[in-house]
Amino acid sequence: MADVIQLLPEYLANQIAAGEVVQRPASVVKELLENAVDAGATQVQLIVKDAGKQLVQIVDNGTGMSPTDARMSLERHATSKIRSTEDLFRIRTLGFRGEALASIAAVAQVELRTKKRDQDTGTLLLIEGSQVTSQQPVACPDGTSIAVKNLFFNVPARRNFLKTNAVEMRHILDEFQHVALANPQITFSLYQNDLEVFNLPAGKLSQRIVALLGNGYKEQLAACEEVTPFITVKGFIGKPESAKKSRGDQFFFVNNRFIRSAYLNHAVLAAYEGLLPRDTFPFYVLFLELDPKAIDINVHPTKTEIKFEDEKTVYAIVRAAVKQSLGIHNMAPSLDFEGDVNFAPIQPLRSSPGGNSFADDFRPDALASAAARAASPKGQAGQHPRSPAAGTAPARPTEQAKRDLEEFYRSLGQTVVPDLPAAAPQIPDFGPDQHSAPPVSAILAAPELPLREASSGPGSRVIQVNQQYLLVPVKSGVMLIDQVAARERILYEQYALGLERESAGSQTLLFPRTVTFTPQDFAILREVSDDLHALGFRFAEFGPNTIAVEGLPADVPNRDEKELLEGLIEQFRTHAGPVRLDRREKVARALARRVAGSSDNARLSDKEMAALVDRLFACAVPSYTPDGRRTLVLLELSQLQDFFRKP
Repeated sequence: MADVIQLLPEYLANQIAAGEVVQRPASVVKELLENAVDAGATQVQLIVKDAGKQLVQIVDNGTGMSPTDARMSLERHATSKIRSTEDLFRIRTLGFRGEALASIAAVAQVELRTKKRDQDTGTLLLIEGSQVTSQQPVACPDGTSIAVKNLFFNVPARRNFLKTNAVEMRHILDEFQHVALANPQITFSLYQNDLEVFNLPAGKLSQRIVALLGNGYKEQLAACEEVTPFITVKGFIGKPESAKKSRGDQFFFVNNRFIRSAYLNHAVLAAYEGLLPRDTFPFYVLFLELDPKAIDINVHPTKTEIKFEDEKTVYAIVRAAVKQSLGIHNMAPSLDFEGDVNFAPIQPLRSSPGGNSFADDFRPDALASAAARAASPKGQAGQHPRSPAAGTAPARPTEQAKRDLEEFYRSLGQTVVPDLPAAAPQIPDFGPDQHSAPPVSAILAAPELPLREASSGPGSRVIQVNQQYLLVPVKSGVMLIDQVAARERILYEQYALGLERESAGSQTLLFPRTVTFTPQDFAILREVSDDLHALGFRFAEFGPNTIAVEGLPADVPNRDEKELLEGLIEQFRTHAGPVRLDRREKVARALARRVAGSSDNARLSDKEMAALVDRLFACAVPSYTPDGRRTLVLLELSQLQDFFRKP
């Protein structure tokens, strides 16, 4: 029987290796930028044409290469970074595998010019599909220039899998951003189709952050530093008020190498616990320095995943460093032991001008009476069994007194129900330890959800629960509707129809408003601009990474356009689903979720609740959101009866 195992030709082996290292133009940018940094360059220029498909060129003023080294650099597993197995555990350079240039040369046309400082002439190499077609001396400046042209010219199937120019350019900007942030001491510039996108002079890390991510961070940076014998943590974190709906501006560097780590990200979020608004994420650029022997970076060809020898200790130190920085910069809550600010709520709780008894302020009936008065729109007492007689005229509490009273209720674990109507139904007396409306646990066995009737008038059927859910009686029992999820389903079907017809309504702003984005977000915005126009957004480019917003979709509340578009871009970027979605589907889903989320915890009128229920059941798929979350739950009558049976 003939032998069947054969040694692959070198060009084919290189193409297979290139499949791991060179996945898209951004992979070329990453490898070449890291080589320039390893070569000791102080000035690095990146030139991109056609989102890297036509040209990716890196020009640096590093050490350069001799003619022999230039030729050897194109061979597989040829490197100047390591010599032995022990060197793998002492790696300080960004590259060490010796595969990048060989892999790039296997799938592109490469022009390499390089010159060492102590030599009179440089070397010009022309490579095409792993084959060196020309090598000759040439006059060139010190350093190295590598031009990668027509990527995947000999692998058309791989080229067909590349995304649109906007998507590929976004990935290139990400890689450029990582290397530029890690090396603020180096001057970087980026040109896209002969237009300058970035010109970053050498300077401090804080200056580099502002130059890359925008002036919005200028006043929001807080230094973070923790030095231990095991690890050093340095960098900057963002103040809690600068937190965004997007996760994009979060960077970890280990020994100056950008990494991705959900574990360390959790450590940072744990330090911010209790300080961030809901569904927001903090900014951070953190550098971890530790002995190379304590980490393993030889995990994946992209080298963005590493393993720590003692990851629990790293987690604890990162969390402590961030928490300490928040405390030093007075961003974490603290107690003031000198002033009486913590005891201010005591004063306004007296039930009447004549009330001078300290004990009376904390009697349950006094608290309930104060709550009824504070909730009354006209400052009058509500109809509570223990309210003062109608003939008395209690003083109307100030707005501060109302807030203090509500805060006091919350500290006792009680429910605060603001803005009850003047003719609110009577609140039954459930004893001295309960001063709010009865919990819905009597009906749904969910004590954490307070109940608010939708209307005090007769015949009311829809009930709003905790300003989040709608309780709708039906023949077979009761139906509980998540009002945010329901609105998301309604809006999604509306937007999908608008995209199909390309004729969505738009509300014109009185004055156009300019919005500036990061280059990464602006690249995504360009990618989906046609679909956003079809949804009703009206905007035009207004300078570098800036648009002038002239109109919004008809159903979108008139709010901060920057926050709305940034949130939409983030959801479009990170949306994950079980199936591959086309671009329009992702845009419709992202906008529906973003706009629906703006109505979270919204108080609805009778008509609004009725309209929401009607529009939900007019949808093609009323029971689920576009990504499969439930919009409603049906509780059968038998289930309700089970709640009241004896155990």
